[in-house]
Amino acid sequence: MSGIDSPTLDAAASFDPLDLIAPAHYGAKGAPHDPWRELRGQPLHKVDPDGFQAFWPVTRHADITNISARPEDFSNEADAIVVWTDEQMAKAAAGEVSALRQMRTVIMMDPPDHRVFRKVASGFFTPRGIERLDEIVTESARGVIDSLGAEGEADFVARVAQRHPLRVLGTILGITADQEERLLELTTQLLAGDDPDYQREAGSRSEASADLGAEFFEMFNAIIEDRRANPRDDLASMLANATMPDGEPLGLVETLGYYLIVFNAGHDTTRHSLAGAIGSFLDNPDQLEVLKAGGDAVIPTAVEEVVRWTAPVNYMKRTALRDITYADDEFGEVVIPEGDALSLFYNSANRDDRVFDRPYEFDITRTPNRHLGFGWAEHYCLGAHLARASIAALLSEMQQRVEVLEPAGDPTFTTSSFIFGHKTLPVRYRIAPS
Repeated sequence: MSGIDSPTLDAAASFDPLDLIAPAHYGAKGAPHDPWRELRGQPLHKVDPDGFQAFWPVTRHADITNISARPEDFSNEADAIVVWTDEQMAKAAAGEVSALRQMRTVIMMDPPDHRVFRKVASGFFTPRGIERLDEIVTESARGVIDSLGAEGEADFVARVAQRHPLRVLGTILGITADQEERLLELTTQLLAGDDPDYQREAGSRSEASADLGAEFFEMFNAIIEDRRANPRDDLASMLANATMPDGEPLGLVETLGYYLIVFNAGHDTTRHSLAGAIGSFLDNPDQLEVLKAGGDAVIPTAVEEVVRWTAPVNYMKRTALRDITYADDEFGEVVIPEGDALSLFYNSANRDDRVFDRPYEFDITRTPNRHLGFGWAEHYCLGAHLARASIAALLSEMQQRVEVLEPAGDPTFTTSSFIFGHKTLPVRYRIAPS
């Protein structure tokens, strides 16, 4: 039913490279599990999809962890973190830089800057760092489930999956309830801008990016100014008043970049994890029964399996900083030329049978679970603890209250290859009172 995780095991031996990277292909076909499985059985090589930058698809778990741990060889900062279209490459060659790229974010930095800027907020995201976290995520999860009523039909994405992380992140970032709807719209336009249902109306993609940058600046700068004048015990105040190791204040561009990455990455990844979880339970009703019968003990393993299964950050690009002779343990050595792009497909690594037993089975009791749903090494997700807590709170609420959960129609998927998941997920439900 979910359409994301049911590969055809006897797929043809070849595929269209556009299946790996074109947003429209993801929206129409879902994640390319068959091509990934084929690539995991081959030496590393470059593909050249029509209309896109050529790149090396990295699909095996071991290769992704290896490359992720070598920022001195493979850069996040050199050439953006997504595979560019031909149009974007032409504009970059002409010196055009989007307003959003000028908001320098920690995810697009290399050492030593990355380590310095990561420390600005890393303390907040520890298990002890977010005051009242359990209370915040529990109240949010209960509230969104309460809003459904006792029984009926609803789009789970619109009513629950995007609402829960929106409220949690809004609370810790100082976003008021009346700003949530607009911020949700802006976030969707940013991270699923290739989807025709979400595209911002503008004369060009560059103009849309500039308009988005201006709106994010206006919204977040108002919060920054308020927290500098009236600091509170929240992440918004910590970022607004952050200082560098030399005592100098964190620059405005970097502060805005932090707000941008914490909210946008945190919201959409958790949203797609939650929607993917429900889609998976619809496909595997036996696992919903395991959840309901498992008590508190099953929640931690269920969270990890949800993240493995959905891997909402589908890939991240790296750029070779020099000619690199890469040792492939299975297939020998390959030479990756300086400036070449590599796409690290986490979703593929999470189905690698070298690491996972029964990789195409959704099993919420799975252990160990060495998934890469939060990335690896330098750029391991800063908000992983917050994401886990948010997912756990909703699973716990469902565990205690869901009596009936059934498909109420066919799901649809975002036209995006970067952060990918359900666009809509119609469900029929009956829920017990809290």
